Amino acid sequence: MKQAIIVRTDLKMGKGKIAAQSCHACLEAYKKADKTDIRKWEMNGGKKVVLKISSEEELLELHTLVKQTDLPCSLITDAGHTQIEPGSKTCMGIGPGDDEEIDKLVGHLKLL
Repeated sequence: MKQAIIVRTDLKMGKGKIAAQSCHACLEAYKKADKTDIRKWEMNGGKKVVLKISSEEELLELHTLVKQTDLPCSLITDAGHTQIEPGSKTCMGIGPGDDEEIDKLVGHLKLL
């Protein structure tokens, strides 16, 4: 069991902004997860992986693929109060879910 956080690199967000947006993605996907999956994930250490994606287009394509599965996901849109334009899609959380199922979707992405 793991959770994947996918972060756009083309926005050139600072480290703090990336951390905050990643937390939003993590929590929003977690809230949508099945209670049984949450328990299994937590009992196994709550593993997370943070990956990078290079554009909004790629992020939205991936989001479309994830929505076709039973995995919980959250697409994060920034309010634009600090570093980036309002309405920017910054990142996405996927899972918690089975490693293999998540890897089928994001295995091609590199670590952030």
